[in-house]
Amino acid sequence: MNSSLLRRAADADVCLLLEGTFPYVRGGVSSWVDGMIRAFPDIRFAIAFIGSRREDYGDPAFALPENVVHFTEQFLYEQKPADHETAHEIAGDADAFAHSARLHAAWRSADAADGTALMTEVAKLIGDDGPLNEKAFLSSRAAWNYIVDQYRENCTDPSFTDYFWTVRIMHQPLWQLERMTRTLPPARIYHTISTGYAGFLGTLLHHRTGRPLIVSEHGIYTKERKIDLLQSDWISDNRGAFEKDVSKISYFRELWVRFFEALGRLSYDAADEIVALYEANRKRQIADGANAAITQNIPNGVDVKSLSTLVERRTPGKRRVVALVGRVVPIKDVKTFIRGIFIASRTMPDIVAWIVGPEEEDRDYAEECRALAQSLGLADRIEFHGFKRMDEMLPSIDLIALTSISEALPLVVLEGFAAGVPAVTTDVGACRQLIEGDGAEDAALGAAGAIVPIANPAAFAQAVLDMLGNEAQWERAQQAAIARVHRFYTKEKMIERYRALYEKLRALPERERRRLDKAKGCPMHAGGAAHAPSSTSSTPGAR
Repeated sequence: MNSSLLRRAADADVCLLLEGTFPYVRGGVSSWVDGMIRAFPDIRFAIAFIGSRREDYGDPAFALPENVVHFTEQFLYEQKPADHETAHEIAGDADAFAHSARLHAAWRSADAADGTALMTEVAKLIGDDGPLNEKAFLSSRAAWNYIVDQYRENCTDPSFTDYFWTVRIMHQPLWQLERMTRTLPPARIYHTISTGYAGFLGTLLHHRTGRPLIVSEHGIYTKERKIDLLQSDWISDNRGAFEKDVSKISYFRELWVRFFEALGRLSYDAADEIVALYEANRKRQIADGANAAITQNIPNGVDVKSLSTLVERRTPGKRRVVALVGRVVPIKDVKTFIRGIFIASRTMPDIVAWIVGPEEEDRDYAEECRALAQSLGLADRIEFHGFKRMDEMLPSIDLIALTSISEALPLVVLEGFAAGVPAVTTDVGACRQLIEGDGAEDAALGAAGAIVPIANPAAFAQAVLDMLGNEAQWERAQQAAIARVHRFYTKEKMIERYRALYEKLRALPERERRRLDKAKGCPMHAGGAAHAPSSTSSTPGAR
């Protein structure tokens, strides 16, 4: 572990569960986490970071704020020496695996009530001393029989070998996460910023401690993982040329999708509060199994006071600089941006395009983007800037571009608005809401830019030309952008909502806490992996 991350504490007020984001990866979610922690100096945070392999991450991109009192990290796909040891067959506990089978059946039938009760028991069984421990999963006859039975009953792919290894690779991280619960200090509140593996960790911690769990999602994790899985080339598809139906995904892709959907339902079932950034995602959470009664929207907010000072620093002259600000990864569809700039440059030869964001996450894709710009003769027209501070570049940008195929409520658009920069975005996530307004009062402020279809370079190019080529239209968009972010998307409003949420869960009487846990089938301190802080430990907002 990097020495700058060495923080240890006996307990914490709020434990943040983070998958593939802060403090190692730059981006909107990581910036949000950093801002949230710093906005609550009176709250003592613990952080549990979950990543793929240590080698996939460089040095931390963010310094830990002073009120982060504990940091733990777990890399799920690192090979350990034990991985190469000769396995010896053990019998395994058939009853325990039968219990696991009933849980999987509940997942497939979307029986939330049954699945929650079963998960409560499984949470107690998967520890190193439990009958469903990792060794039993990897080496027992009971596990082998279970996998064989599942293959015969459910698998439509002819390869048992691929099925066997897919199941092992898919489930093995769950035992690592179970062990991670033992490295975390007890917290009064657990707050996961996604479902997936971080959500599963939160589910275990909630079931084992009885403490409240908040699930807040910037995007819908299962939707984003499905996009990733459909694009991945490492998943087997053993169908023959005449068996493939392009309208149907391969069995193993579908298996992975169902796995992450199941993890999502477990997180929703365990949660005391579920937060989305905007209404469409809240409805998606409900459709995916969330209890509507505990869902709410808390939109992102930005520091409009400091960003507003950038309006006066804007560079005078022609409006020709359009910038895509974000990670250079496929989901941002940077290639559509490059192709759109190529089309626009034929009408506006002096247009300047910036790609501002880190390229380390997917170096192959970044190289492909650079090669595409070169092949289109745009080497002197498109500038790759890498990471830059927003306050350094926004005064020189005339238009924020977002060509993503998936987004939630992007901070970069809000930051641009506060600095007086309109935007052209694809019709994803809450982008239409940001550009055109949400409701009559908001819509009356006017359009803060333009919305274009996904993966449509020509439409993107035309929208950019319309905005940069019409001074009056650009100024109207700028005024709408400034007014909208000041009225609806301030950081103060967002922090106020989260403080109320933390205080509500902290103040929940212990008697009520126990009643809710009993209703969920979640005995306090089950499994003995963690314990709630003593009454003398500090709590959110207590100081």
